[in-house]
Amino acid sequence: MIGPDFLARVQQSLRDLQLDAWLFFDHHHRDPIAYQILGLPPTLSPSRRWHYLIPREGEPQALVHRIEPRALDPLPGHRHLYSGWRSHQEGLASLLFGLKRVAMQYSPGCAIPYVSLVDGGTIELIRSFDVEIVSSADLIQIFHATLSPAQIESHLEAGRRMDAIRREAFQLASQSLSSSPLDEWQLHLWLRSAFEREGLITDHGPIVAINAHAADPHYEPTLASSLPIRPGDLLLIDMWAKLNQPASIFYDITWTAYCGSAVPTEVENVFHIVRGARDAAFALVESTLSSGLPLHGFEVDDAARSHIDAHGYGHAFVHRTGHSITSNVHGTGANMDNLETHDERLILPNTLFSIEPGVYLDQFGIRSEFNVLTGHNSARTTGEVQHSLLRL
Repeated sequence: MIGPDFLARVQQSLRDLQLDAWLFFDHHHRDPIAYQILGLPPTLSPSRRWHYLIPREGEPQALVHRIEPRALDPLPGHRHLYSGWRSHQEGLASLLFGLKRVAMQYSPGCAIPYVSLVDGGTIELIRSFDVEIVSSADLIQIFHATLSPAQIESHLEAGRRMDAIRREAFQLASQSLSSSPLDEWQLHLWLRSAFEREGLITDHGPIVAINAHAADPHYEPTLASSLPIRPGDLLLIDMWAKLNQPASIFYDITWTAYCGSAVPTEVENVFHIVRGARDAAFALVESTLSSGLPLHGFEVDDAARSHIDAHGYGHAFVHRTGHSITSNVHGTGANMDNLETHDERLILPNTLFSIEPGVYLDQFGIRSEFNVLTGHNSARTTGEVQHSLLRL
């Protein structure tokens, strides 16, 4: 439930961004961001459309259907009821009267898919009232991707538990090489059981991939696809989880190892290139923020990508450099991206994101990932950082 302080902060942000209002809309739980920001119970599943408008000045206004009049009862403000399609349009017209620039969960050209949640027909309807719709992406960063001290601590604690599990997983794989080799699926299941043991949850994953499977950035083992982990293999583990408690924040890492001491030259070389790209991206974040200068997501991607390009592997770096991390592993803040999208959002204080460049070749792939937490004019990595290729 939103309180007076939250409402005052939203209204101040609307004034800062020169917006008249923030209009939330949902039907059949299409917009989970609205529920998270407004503090509505996720179990609420309306069968009729509702709208909730926070103006830059004055009282919020709600428009709800007559057969679901209590749908937005947890929220402050005046209620308006509609029933038929005509009264719905009349109610919206009244809600929006006198407003010119209104933020919604919309992204021009679907440039930021995580934000582009309002359907095209609703966009057309709102515009028919001579209202300009502006993306709420910046507002979402402020009110959903910016972390509280308790959320930051939940991320750090998840990291401590995850790093211990990751060390144990590679040790387990190493020990199995001289006895009965584990396969990808068995190690995947072991990791999931370790998460449960340590009070961690995740929606899918983790990735356990060897050799050519590691060249698929989103490979996830199954019983049918799984291969044994043997001497001479490259092993990649990408794992993400959070504490099993409300509002906790994910921790997301990728480490790689070689099963043997005589690492092939190309494998070693690619690891160093990927590590160099990762560190170049972080160096840009650290130096820019410490100087008090603005930094955009696409610039971080450029720093990592230019390093890999310079070493001749640009064609094999096929995904963005990093993503926002919140209570969702792929969060709603700025992504480190100038490939899949051109993310012009500013990197804000108290936000969290991954830096995870990779090179993916026919026979193997290497990705190195850590998490970055920003402060006011500062940035730091959270958890342990891989500096050299592990030897199992």
